[in-house]
Amino acid sequence: MRYIKIFSILIIINLLSFNLMAQNKTVAWTSLTSEQQTLVNAAISSMEKAYAPYSQYKVGAAIQGENNKIYSGFNIENASYGLTICAERTALFNGVTAEQTHFKAIAIATKNGGMPCGACRQTLNEFSPDLLVIVTDKDKSNIEITTLSKLLPRSFGPKQLS
Repeated sequence: MRYIKIFSILIIINLLSFNLMAQNKTVAWTSLTSEQQTLVNAAISSMEKAYAPYSQYKVGAAIQGENNKIYSGFNIENASYGLTICAERTALFNGVTAEQTHFKAIAIATKNGGMPCGACRQTLNEFSPDLLVIVTDKDKSNIEITTLSKLLPRSFGPKQLS
């Protein structure tokens, strides 16, 4: 009986994962606009600069402000893992430091097209809940497009505090 419950839970988790994955749209490199391609290239370029001596999992991000400027960032690991900062937040903070607080799109590059973590989703939500999110692997062979509101449904943000 215990195994049946565990198996049932695993099936539910897989179904939920499938539903979340279905919200993303896989696209070809050639279907991206030139603006989106520039953003993806900036993220891939940033990925190469990442400081990831512990996980070896390099991540690059590039976020486009409403002023059309691109702000890049990469993950910076720390021996005290909790102090590691993700690429998405580094890029976002670079934009905010330049007095940009509204963003149109973010591109994230990893070796295998990994999605942003929950902390990054929440931090991005603070500034741009309807942000376009483009995730790619380093070879641009696995590109997914979604929105932050799909990655963080029913989010908590500044509107809830008004």
